[in-house]
Amino acid sequence: MISQMFAKKRSFIAALALTSALSAGMANAAVEEIHFLIPGGAGGGWDGTARGTGEALSKSGLVETVSYENMSGGGGGKAIAHLIEVDGQADNTLMVNSTPIVIRSLSKVFPQSFRDLKPIAATVGDYAAFVVPTNSKYQTFQQLINDYKENPRSVAVAGGSARGSMDHLVAAMAFKAAGGDPKRVKYVAYDAGGKAMAGILSGEAHVLSTGFSEALALKNAGEVRILAMTGDERSAAAADVPTLKELGYDATFINWRGFFGSPGLSDEKADEYAAVLEKMYSTDEWAVVRDRNGWTEVFKPRAEFTTFLEGQEQQVGDLMRELGFLQ
Repeated sequence: MISQMFAKKRSFIAALALTSALSAGMANAAVEEIHFLIPGGAGGGWDGTARGTGEALSKSGLVETVSYENMSGGGGGKAIAHLIEVDGQADNTLMVNSTPIVIRSLSKVFPQSFRDLKPIAATVGDYAAFVVPTNSKYQTFQQLINDYKENPRSVAVAGGSARGSMDHLVAAMAFKAAGGDPKRVKYVAYDAGGKAMAGILSGEAHVLSTGFSEALALKNAGEVRILAMTGDERSAAAADVPTLKELGYDATFINWRGFFGSPGLSDEKADEYAAVLEKMYSTDEWAVVRDRNGWTEVFKPRAEFTTFLEGQEQQVGDLMRELGFLQ
């Protein structure tokens, strides 16, 4: 009987301790729940950004519950339309997006723009990069430029999205900075980064225009050499890769990635999300995710994010008009 009493007492104390621990965890969470809406499929840049951010928020205890939903279609337009449609019922939803929301809005791929959503914050940046297969004759970006200047049609640039997309525009910007005619870039469009990579491996194209984090993964796998990247300075994740600027070309580019809420999300809730994302930067869990992906921190909350988007819209629009993609 006495032993049973002690056993019950121990069980009660253990249950009480567990309840207290759970309560403490909930009390420490800055936000109870975030549901990440991802406008593309698994394995892409949007997917990696949402899941990496969710991992850091969850493991650091800043957010109690994290979930994900991939919704491909319409170049990201399907997810945007969905978030607008469920306005009022999506206070826990954050949609990840990036520079393409500006490009595709300008080119009318979908009718909405960032103005139809509630900008929360830009969180990370991914530079662009130019990569070639390890067996390519091109050892330097300058060699590629020399061939382009001699005969622009002799250099085919692969990208994982359509003409006029970010991969195309970044290549045009780089070749223009090197003294070439951006309108003469021979851009070979593929419908995914993996297919674009297969294109340069097969010889259908000579160089791949892609995100630096994707290029870094390919480089670490021993599949490619990175000829140049578009940062202001070299990345610690690949210190041997030169920037366009240090090669003498006045061109930089960063593909921001960040989060949006539904249009009717209250400013109070939007500020709460921006605040928890800012807190995330000081956690060890975030440092692991950031360094693993080679991301650069570009935190721009709320009003600052909106101002940045307006500026990028002007810059990208000017280049698209120069290339003939906009009137």
